[in-house]
This record gives sequence, structure tokens and C-alpha cells, in this order.
Amino acid sequence: MAKTDQKDYDSGSIQVLEGLEPVRKRPGMYIGGTGREGLHHLVWEIVDNGIDEALAGHATTVGVRLLADGGVTVIDDGRGIPVDLHPKTGKSTVETVLTVLHAGGKFGGGGYKVSGGLHGVGSSVVNALSSKLIVRVFKDGKIHQQEYAAGAPQSDLKVVGKTKLKGTEISFWPDASIFKETVEFDYTTILDRLRHAAYLTKGIHTWIEDEKTGKKFGFYFEGGIQSYVKHLNVGKEVVDDDIFYVDKTVQDTQVEISLQYTDAYTETIKTFANNVLNPDGGTHLTGFRAALTRVINDYARKNGLLKEKEENLTGEDTREGMTAIILIKLPDPQFEGQTKNKLGNPEVRGYVETVMNEYLNYYLEEHPNVARKIVGKALLAARARKAARAARENILRKGVLEGASMPGKLADCSSKDPKNSELYLVEGDSAGGSAKSGRDSKTQAILPLRGKVLNVERARLDKMLANNEILAITKALGVGIEDSFDIGGLRYDRIIIMTDADVDGSHISTLLLTFFFRYMKEVVDGGHIYLAKPPLFELVKPNRKSSTFIYDEEELDTILDKAIEKRKAEGVNIDESSERYRQAGYVEQKRYKGLGEMDAEQLFETTMNPEKRVLVQVKVRDAEKADAIFNKLMGTEVELRKNFIQANAKFVKDLDI
Repeated sequence: MAKTDQKDYDSGSIQVLEGLEPVRKRPGMYIGGTGREGLHHLVWEIVDNGIDEALAGHATTVGVRLLADGGVTVIDDGRGIPVDLHPKTGKSTVETVLTVLHAGGKFGGGGYKVSGGLHGVGSSVVNALSSKLIVRVFKDGKIHQQEYAAGAPQSDLKVVGKTKLKGTEISFWPDASIFKETVEFDYTTILDRLRHAAYLTKGIHTWIEDEKTGKKFGFYFEGGIQSYVKHLNVGKEVVDDDIFYVDKTVQDTQVEISLQYTDAYTETIKTFANNVLNPDGGTHLTGFRAALTRVINDYARKNGLLKEKEENLTGEDTREGMTAIILIKLPDPQFEGQTKNKLGNPEVRGYVETVMNEYLNYYLEEHPNVARKIVGKALLAARARKAARAARENILRKGVLEGASMPGKLADCSSKDPKNSELYLVEGDSAGGSAKSGRDSKTQAILPLRGKVLNVERARLDKMLANNEILAITKALGVGIEDSFDIGGLRYDRIIIMTDADVDGSHISTLLLTFFFRYMKEVVDGGHIYLAKPPLFELVKPNRKSSTFIYDEEELDTILDKAIEKRKAEGVNIDESSERYRQAGYVEQKRYKGLGEMDAEQLFETTMNPEKRVLVQVKVRDAEKADAIFNKLMGTEVELRKNFIQANAKFVKDLDI
């Protein structure tokens, strides 16, 4: 990309659009919310400013330091925020950037040719939502510093020393009166973000340091998005070690694409515009898909891999098992909505198609062995698609997924309002029977599952549709599957997975979560999936008519310790040699190994009663990490699964085999 000269980046580059007053009143409008994600959004805003300097060719390093007192410092070695007086505000440009909303170098004033930042709102929003912020600018041999409280300057910008460094350092402490849920930053979350930044900006160093723990980590990827593709494919069997890569500028837009095929049945395509993730794709994705399908079909026809009478491969066929990164850098990105989920620039589609048509065609011609493997995989995908379509049509013809009939073993609830309805997926017929007997039949539906559900990570759709348990779940939920999936048909607001608290139960839960993550992700993203937490222990009181139910070992120890201390304080003589539950005043301690050990009343009171039960909502905080974990746990690579289990075994508190 063309660089912006130092002389062009001054106070005139910073344009002022409006004031800062609304931010503290309605923070959610600017950072999406005041929970954990909104808190970390503050870091992203400042980090992205440093990345923009790198995109413009002026910075090589962006780092984050988590401070021992709860603050965070973000440092870059870019040009440094301009320190001269701003012509419109009469204040220093540093103060203007930090106190005026929409004051930034990203509105065509010459500051940036390419930017992924939020149009300059970032720094001022972070300042407004911090109880304290200190900015230091290293520029022209001087250190300029200014301090703020709740967005208000506490002094003028001052020169406080000399330096040979260049760049900007911003330290801030989130306002606990605004971020009431938490003001504690998560090391791993920030580390992952900095890893992605390094992948997407070739040649940039990113680093993180935690003063509390002493942990440090840095990233540098010479290969850029090629390294990213390789990272995403860890644990998958690749069709070929070679990775396709192109970096080409068309007009004033840089098109960078990398892709590689694996043995997976799903595609992984990530699209970015100016380093901003566009989860819903956009014009760059449309152009990529069109060109990919055309080039692979043309190659297959020309080389006799597709016979004259055979129909063309579909886009779905050509993308099965593909991992791709599409990175576009352009001067004026147009996004659909403030969240930047989708790129809308119409010209970008043509740019991407042009680059892919030319360079993917070159690649296939120059790598005939790889090309034949790619076409071969697409042909297999086409055959599987046809088999799946036939299986689906057969099932639809039999009315298994349609009509008024529900799975025979489903005990449905009487409520027809999804908001008041929940479905329990219960391990085993025995527990299913107890659940049916003890449930609230108005709002709670029960679907018993026999044995272990199919591992969909290793199965295509045609095999899935032949599995009775998968069919029963799909039918009961009412959302359909794959092409016919419609979240609007969901019959239950909560889908609760209820399995035994043992290894087999955990395995069944994982199999079900794999199915939902791979084929009904909208149900997961909508917050509809829960895990029931049955009790592990029952402490029976002396009258034997009431009990205390305990959900883990730690809770058991706490309750027994408190009960023993209380009895001692009351002067009760305790036999130290007896079991601890007796010392605590209970007459029996039961250890539950399965749901089937509880009768209907116990199961309802401990695991299904909305007033007493413990439910864990399943959320995907990081889809990329979730994808990798499912691949490790449920994929074909035994060694990866073994390593994952060994690495995480220390976090398992109670394992009953």
C-alpha cells in the first residue's frame, strides 16, 4: 500500500465531527455492552490504532502490558499522535483525539490510506469509559504526556522528558462504575487477538506481558495469512502441504488470499477488510466463491477429470474441506452496520474475481498433482452430496422431518409457546423414564437418547440422516438441517443436555455439542443450549425426610467444614475418628453415579426444578478455538487428542472411571 508521508500527518489530518458527551451515558452504543466483551473492546480500539499505523507502513511493533493494579498499557512504535494545536478546537491534537468523538485521522484528511479502526472514535471512547488514562507520545526526541479522569483532562499536554523512541503509549484503567460485571482483563483473550493481528499484517511484531504473573508472549509471522491457514489446519490431514497464496493490488485495493484443502467435510473461510473480521462475508467472499467454482470446473473439464455428460461441480463441492483467508485492504471500506459484519463495496467483488481467476488458474497449471487432488476431493464431495440429497429426499418423502408427528419416544410439553418450553435430551431410557414421570409436563419435554450419538465430526450428511438419534433430535427441535435449516422453527427456547456425571456422560455431551456446533450453530449462538448439572452427593439429615444435594467435591468439603465448625461452636461432642458427614450431623452420604439412581421426585428436585436446578449455558466465545477443540477431540488425529487430554487433565477435579 502507498505510504503517507510524515509531513502529511499533522493537525490538519484530524477532522472533528461531534462531541463526546453521549459516551458515558450510553456506552453500549459505542462498545456493544459493558460486560466482559465491552471491556476488552477498549483494548481492541487502542490496539487497532497501532495496527493502522503498521498498515500505513509506519509501525513494526504493537504491544499490550497488563498492569499489576488492573490497568492496561498499549504501545506502538508508529509516528505518534500529532502534538501541535488543532486548528478547529484550539487544543492540542492529542487532547482533541482523546476528548472529541469522531476526531481521528481516518476521514480523508490524509492521515491513513487504509484503516481498520472505528473512524477515530476509539481513543475518545476509551478515555470516556476509563476512570484514569495517561497518554505518552514519543515524537521528535521529546516525551509528551497528559493525564485524564473519566474523560476530562487533568492538565495540558506537557513535555516531560527526552527520548530516542517514536510512537504512542496509552495506559488506562476501566471505570468500575460503568463496567460493573468485571474490570479484569483476560490474558488469553488479548493474546489470541494479538496473534490474529500478527497473522494479518505481514512483518509486524505483537506482544503481551502480564505484570501479575510474569507471563510474556510475542508473535511474528513472516508468512502472514499463509501461516494463519497453516495454524487453522493443525490436526487436520491436508490434501497437500503446499499452500496457495497471492498478494496483488488492483486499482487502489490490495487483495491477499491464501487457501489449502484438508480431509474435513466442512469449509473454513475467514474474510477480512483492513484487518477487521467480516463474519458475514460480503463482496470479497462473493467474488472469491464465484472465481473458485469457475476455475476448478474449467480445469477439471480441460483435463478430462469431469466427463462431458457430468454436471458441473457446485460451489459447495469445490469448497468442502477448504481453509481460506481472504484479506482485502482498501481506502474506503463500506460495511453493513456499525459491527462491520459484512463488506459492501461492489467493486471489490470484481477485484477478487480477477485476481483469483488469474492466479488460481496459474497455480493449478503449475501444480498438477495438487490440482488433481483438489478436483478429486470435489468429485467425492459431489457424489456424497448426491447421496445425501437422495437420503434427505427419501426421509422427506416418508415424512420423518415434516408433518405433525413427533418422534415416538418424545414426551412433549403441553405449552406451544417456545419461550415457555424446554427440551431435555436425557441419557438412557431409565433416566428418561424418571424424567418423564417427575417433569412439569406443561413446560418440559423429554427426549431419551439410547447409547452414544453419532460422531458427526467424522460423518457426512447421508450417514447422519440414517442415525435414529440425530433424526429424533432434528425432528423434535423443528428447525430442519443443512439446506432446510430455519431457526424460526425452533420449538423450545432451552435445549438441556442431561447426562450422567461420569466419563460416558461427558462423552455423550461432547457428541451432542459437536452436532449442534457443526450443524445447528445458530441454535448455539442464540444461547439455547444448556448442560444440566446433576448432583454428585446427597447428605441425608437425621430425620431422613430431607437432604442436602451437593454438585461437586469442593462444595461438599465446604459444606461439611462449615457444619462441623458450627457444631463444635455449639458445644456438640464430635467423634474425630468417624466419617466427616457424621461429624457434620448427617446420617448418610450418598454418591450418585448416574441419573438412573434417582427416582422421579429426586431427579426433578435436584436437576429439573427451575427454582433449584443448576444449568450451564453453552456459549461460543471464540469460534476458531472451539473449531480447533472439536477437531482435536472428535477428529481422526489420535495423537492430538491424547496431547489435549494430557495437557488438560490437571483441570479435572474429580474423575470416576
